Amino acid sequence: MPGMPETCKVSGQRVLGSPWQVNQRFRPSTSSVALNSNISGSSSRLACVAKSIRRGTLDENRCRQRRICLKSIAAGECKAGTHAARQLNFREPCRLMNKVRASAAEALQGIRDGATIAAGGFGLCGIPELCIRALCDMGVSNLTVASNNCGVDDFGLGKLLANRQIRKMISSYVGENKEFERQFLSGELEVELTPQGTLAERLRAGGAGIPAFYTPTGVGTIVADNKEVREFDGRRYVLERGIKTDWAIVKAWRGDRFGNLQYRLTARNFNPLCAMAGRITVAEVEELVNVGGMAPDHIDTPGIYVHHVVVGKHEKRIERRTTRPNVCG
Repeated sequence: MPGMPETCKVSGQRVLGSPWQVNQRFRPSTSSVALNSNISGSSSRLACVAKSIRRGTLDENRCRQRRICLKSIAAGECKAGTHAARQLNFREPCRLMNKVRASAAEALQGIRDGATIAAGGFGLCGIPELCIRALCDMGVSNLTVASNNCGVDDFGLGKLLANRQIRKMISSYVGENKEFERQFLSGELEVELTPQGTLAERLRAGGAGIPAFYTPTGVGTIVADNKEVREFDGRRYVLERGIKTDWAIVKAWRGDRFGNLQYRLTARNFNPLCAMAGRITVAEVEELVNVGGMAPDHIDTPGIYVHHVVVGKHEKRIERRTTRPNVCG
């Protein structure tokens, strides 16, 4: 009877309205789109939810909160790979996007001999120490590494060099490493010297999907040898290719399980650019914070570029320490 409480056949709740109005109000909407974060990967959960819908124990409000595609689930169509599953919208991605790994070795699983790697850092500042140590232990060889420099003799990328694991370096500064000098002069190490600003832009371009760009830097020098040179507005420019690598290893100050990264001061240097350039990016952080623990405008590298996150302690060795004389006596 209108105006009297009626029992909904779907939800079992007693509300005001006619039986038709009540049942229509709580009927599962066939246009609801989305998915509980565990549904696509769990057939048992699908069956459980479908059974709840048929029994009428899962009402529309709960479905909206859990973002369940009622029509697809009830019809048994909401399986991984189906058209419905591909259109589902995840409201709770935190259960699916935990990129934290137990160790750098675990994060670097799958790297093979002959891989190309973009390594962040400037000198010994902001270098991915944990990943470099893991690569030394794994023993992969014939690596091509794009990095501003190659560490020092006994630290940083210098360890990989000493182990003869690096075949080619793409760098802008190659000082402070006697082993680098020895291998280069003896022909054991192939070196592609690149102006520092050009190296930064090549990494950025590769990460942005730009295959090449023109720059005036290096025109008329050996940097431009065997490269296309064109004139624009009366000035000559050399064509430089973007750098896209198989892997990228970077070091950040803070990060979350989604892969969002924040760098600290000058330790930022080449790290954001390398993170963009790698097809698979491994980021090691000093501090892991909860999602939302970093203000959006403090995030330097969005998590979309990062595939694995490793937390650990870093030595942070100083490459060259200089002090002022004690003038006070």
